[in-house]
Amino acid sequence: MIGSYVAVGDSFTEGVGDPGPDGAFVGWADRFAVLLADRRPEGDFQYTNLAVRGKLLDQIVADQLPRAVELAPDLVSFCAGGNDIIRPGSDPDEVAERFERAVAALTAVCGTVMVTTGFDTRGVPVLKHLRGKIATYNGHVRAVADRYGCPVLDLWSLRSVQDRRAWDSDRLHLSPEGHTRVALRAGQVLGLEIPADPEQPWPPLPPRGTLEVRRDDVQWAREYLVPWIGRRLRGESSGDHVTAKGTLSPDDIKVRIAAVA
Repeated sequence: MIGSYVAVGDSFTEGVGDPGPDGAFVGWADRFAVLLADRRPEGDFQYTNLAVRGKLLDQIVADQLPRAVELAPDLVSFCAGGNDIIRPGSDPDEVAERFERAVAALTAVCGTVMVTTGFDTRGVPVLKHLRGKIATYNGHVRAVADRYGCPVLDLWSLRSVQDRRAWDSDRLHLSPEGHTRVALRAGQVLGLEIPADPEQPWPPLPPRGTLEVRRDDVQWAREYLVPWIGRRLRGESSGDHVTAKGTLSPDDIKVRIAAVA
């Protein structure tokens, strides 16, 4: 019976792509916290989301880990390193060494540390050529999990998120349905009874013509890719002026989810 949960990470764990009624993001971790809270007596569950978009592994370790260690919860989800891996010239072996030191620090004080792999990017423009680096890093993450007894939220094997409806229009972050499926998979990983199958098939889509696909790609590049490259060239991050959500009430999360369902 997990009575406290802390989410540590970047945009994926912050919930980018899954806006609530007020525009603030919900995301898989918040949805997963609701699944956990429903198994506790009312009011007997503590949840804190420390994740901030755009953060690199060392920034997550410096800014979020001390707070997670201080809280010493029953469960921590730790997703970090993805933004490092997609940077040109990064070494997945070296990033994994720093990842392991962070996992060691968390497992020393927290009940359970759940780690996550990266997604399979074979269908993602720009990122598909990084698939080998991501796979290498995933191998390290699983090895670290074995050494420290961590459950693994394996996103690479989650086939349902290969559908384009699982992704936001920026093609870099999950849609609300994508976040929901990850939350359900996290519940599976911990052996919870979940309300739906994360691999439930999507309804069929009408076929798309080559012209339509090309037009969508051009619009995506103009609206998302060019600004993303610009931030990289200027040394800026999408999370430069963002603060973590902090402690959240599962009941409030339920209300926000219901408002946009």
